[in-house]
Amino acid sequence: MNHLSFFWLPHNKDLLLKGLASEFSQLVEHSISTGKISLPPIPDVVLKIQQLCTLDTTGITEVADCLLEDPGLTAIVIRVANSVVFNRRNITCTDLVTAVSRLGILRVRDIVTAQAIEQLKHSVNLNKECNSLLVQSASISRELGATMVLVTNHFKSLQPKQYKYLEHEKALLVGLLADIGLFCLVSEYHLYQEKGNYLDHDIALQIFQSQCSQTSKLVLKHWGFDSDFIEVCSNSVDRTNTVEVSYLDIARIANHLLLFRSQDDAIEDHEVEFNETGAEVLYQLSNLNEHEFSSQINDVINSSGL
Repeated sequence: MNHLSFFWLPHNKDLLLKGLASEFSQLVEHSISTGKISLPPIPDVVLKIQQLCTLDTTGITEVADCLLEDPGLTAIVIRVANSVVFNRRNITCTDLVTAVSRLGILRVRDIVTAQAIEQLKHSVNLNKECNSLLVQSASISRELGATMVLVTNHFKSLQPKQYKYLEHEKALLVGLLADIGLFCLVSEYHLYQEKGNYLDHDIALQIFQSQCSQTSKLVLKHWGFDSDFIEVCSNSVDRTNTVEVSYLDIARIANHLLLFRSQDDAIEDHEVEFNETGAEVLYQLSNLNEHEFSSQINDVINSSGL
């Protein structure tokens, strides 16, 4: 699989080679190799929380105090903490400290980052093509994240003790941030055009597809996200796995399921490994009718609070 949550497009070697030879592609490759790819312009509060989460001395109070600088994000964190997906004990909380305590400071970081990127994809002021691309990316990311939740829940339903380490809320956030690098690439493309350069849109798409994983990996590593996020965004194992089913396995099964349900030709080249339980999960979800599957996806998204 050469891509994950980004567009499921058929490979076109001629376009790809032509794109890789372009000035824009060389600029992108240089930015990636030197780690200087432009980061998405997310709110200062989110960046502060990301920084706080890298410090061993950071506690719940510090993160809560930081969130108070942004009333909008504060409301979102409380709402998410009370949502069906994140509120396991079904106990309503109304204050921010309790919400942060319930979620944990790393999960708060994940939530506010995912929310900031989601809003950015819908509100950024680029040209029409770039804006449309990011809106489409937001839709695909939500679908992947929600499908990962369904896959995770089915694993836990079939083998509760064996897969108790899997968290459906983390699966959602991992999926939502899987193509974060796309925003960087689209921004570079917009700036490239603003400077009077021209690059065919179809060739740009091929470049985005080939560079998205590596760019996403750079961004999430820069922000301090863990190996589960890194592995899924790059579609490669970043460590020696000690678990039978990782979030990367969940993402690959979810992606395969989406390819199957959309009757995408790319499924012919898509390989995914799974154990006996994974085969049963894929079988069960593949046999849902379109209405049932869409309803379950919408339920996950609507009940997440994001």
